[in-house]
Amino acid sequence: MRLLPVYFLGILPAIAQSYPPAPGNAGSTAISANSAVFTAWATGISVTRGPVNIADISYTAGGSNIATSGLPENALGVYNGYSVSLGDGGSAILTFDMPITNGEGFDFAVFENGAPDYLELAFVEASSDGVNFFRFPCHSQTQTDTQIDTFGTPRPQYLNNFAGKYSGEYGTPFDINDLPDTPLLDKSSITHIKVIDVVGSINTAYGTYDSYRNIVNDSFPTPFISSGFDLSGVGVIHQKALDIDKIEKLLFSVYPNPVTDALIINSKNNYTTSLYSIEGQLVFTENCNGNHKMDLTTLPAGLYLLQVESGTKSKTIKIVKK
Repeated sequence: MRLLPVYFLGILPAIAQSYPPAPGNAGSTAISANSAVFTAWATGISVTRGPVNIADISYTAGGSNIATSGLPENALGVYNGYSVSLGDGGSAILTFDMPITNGEGFDFAVFENGAPDYLELAFVEASSDGVNFFRFPCHSQTQTDTQIDTFGTPRPQYLNNFAGKYSGEYGTPFDINDLPDTPLLDKSSITHIKVIDVVGSINTAYGTYDSYRNIVNDSFPTPFISSGFDLSGVGVIHQKALDIDKIEKLLFSVYPNPVTDALIINSKNNYTTSLYSIEGQLVFTENCNGNHKMDLTTLPAGLYLLQVESGTKSKTIKIVKK
């Protein structure tokens, strides 16, 4: 995977409020996870975790010097409050059944499992080939004279184009138009979104910088198993429409999710379904042919992983049972 260099836009002072405020305030751009604007959610993820404290990599939490809280699958599907912690400087790459496209206004939103009075930030990058990634230009106007400590927080009105500007059930939206124009990026067909934890230290030995060369002041250190950005999901607002031929190639569709009683699997193939608890224990396996109704009525509410295998193809989906 090749990461392209981040081009700095010049130096801007970290002073007056310039950007939309917290949810519930006039002018806020926060989007609720329950909003009807979302047409799809991330379906695939790979995570590279960072240390619990990059300033002291020998420091351990829960027996590890790497963040360990949450499963990567927690960031897939509809937002439900579960998350995967990335650690200092850690990252996640998310994929989708169909590409995100550049529509009118915001195109997707990133969710972080935090609270309005405690923000943790991340850079966001996009790719149309999974090789070349381009970062959304971001700006921090937070003061850099005094380190925000472990339980302190920056304020959303001083932040732009950082995931985690809004947290909890409110997603931070991104507009593909903000990305640079380059032959290496097809803005009409974004296939990968990368989320990279901001190391919030104002110590230049560890700190990270916005697009204007301002060091980003964020809660630091956060030396816990849940260190770093807690990724809870990526909701798609504008999804690329596929032509009939490409739709026919899709292996299957699963709905509704979240589910109360019966899960419907639509497919034209023979396949095997295996349902696992979130801890990885097999609940049951079924051999299916074509469309299938899976009865989940008797299962306790919670998170499950559904694996569908057909020939050489396999896919795992996070299922929320109400």
